Amino acid sequence: MSTPKLDVLLIGAGPAGCVAAAYLQQQGLRIQIVEKNKFPRFVIGESLLPRCMDHFEEAGLLDCLKKQGYEIKRGARFLKGDQVCNFDFADTFTEGWDWTWQVPRDHFDNTLTNELEKKGVPISFETEVTAVTFAKDGSSITTLKDTDGKTSEIEANFIIDASGHGRVLPRLLNLDAPPRIPKHSSIFTHVRDIHRPDESDATLITFDVINTKTWLWVIPFSNGMCSIGYVGETRYLDSFKGTQEEKLRQMMQLSDHYYARFKDCPFEFEPVTLKNVANSVTQFFGKGYALTGNSAEFLDPVFSSGVTFATESGLLAAKLATRQTKGETIDWQSEYADYISRGVTVFSTYVKEWYTGNLQKIFFKATDNPEIKRQICSVLAGYVWDETNPFVKNHDRLVKTLAKVIDMENASE
Repeated sequence: MSTPKLDVLLIGAGPAGCVAAAYLQQQGLRIQIVEKNKFPRFVIGESLLPRCMDHFEEAGLLDCLKKQGYEIKRGARFLKGDQVCNFDFADTFTEGWDWTWQVPRDHFDNTLTNELEKKGVPISFETEVTAVTFAKDGSSITTLKDTDGKTSEIEANFIIDASGHGRVLPRLLNLDAPPRIPKHSSIFTHVRDIHRPDESDATLITFDVINTKTWLWVIPFSNGMCSIGYVGETRYLDSFKGTQEEKLRQMMQLSDHYYARFKDCPFEFEPVTLKNVANSVTQFFGKGYALTGNSAEFLDPVFSSGVTFATESGLLAAKLATRQTKGETIDWQSEYADYISRGVTVFSTYVKEWYTGNLQKIFFKATDNPEIKRQICSVLAGYVWDETNPFVKNHDRLVKTLAKVIDMENASE
């Protein structure tokens, strides 16, 4: 007996896929998730933004996450030499959540999939998508392969690709485009944070700026572990020689703030290098599918935007797919692609201007202005679609202008 055609097939069981699936299941649609990996599995993207809390709440996934005791993230700290800039999510221009979490993603994502299975959402783990064929009406036949090499097919009226860095449909449909951000790479691991100070700010996510284009992340977790990682130009990270561990330990010596804290901490796993982390696509949707999260666009980890874009796009794609399933005609360009692109464009300005040094000037100088700081903090909290915020609506012009003002002030001193 053949399997009934799905309303929506979801590729990937990360946050984008889970939020989308939870919403679709609430609406009574026939859905299934296929996931290449076995959970729990390690993945990067451990710092969330307040905006994504709205998504977890709307999808009915917030309560299961609250029970896990993850490290509360109430803001972020940026260090550069003896300069310190703190952002507090309780003091933002846009009304919304004033906290979120720092999470070990293996546990976090596994919590989400466990909750979905409790709700009756079918998830096929260790199942790889090897081919997709679309009909003229947008319906599709997806070819799957399990760990034994056995193949099967699944029919669906719509596909939401939430495959993250696996980028299933972009690869199969040749949708890759040049990234918006220059070639940056990262190297990272986890350590047992045995020298964590007994201070209130010891668990605050911190970005230690080594130079304009290189920085260290420190993300403490509630389980006593800590994620540490460097981001910089690919050619700079390649200049460090030796094993992965030797490279990262050399780089840790660059941090006056954190070298002593972590120099004696054994690495929990061999450091992982992700080269040229940014990616982009030629289109966010097509007849019968939508791309969400990292499968569509990934900028840079500096402002922790990855999971928020994933859940924002996953939830929106699920809402539009639901309306389409119920017979509505959806303008995917204006309602989905244009909307997601607006947020990505705002964040891409902030990432680009971080690496030009303009945003770093603003963080460590102009944020003495409380109103400007509140407006920028809203962007860092993920509220990049709020065009009542001048630093969203006029993001490119304002960042450059403010940086020039700071330069003139510095020249006159």
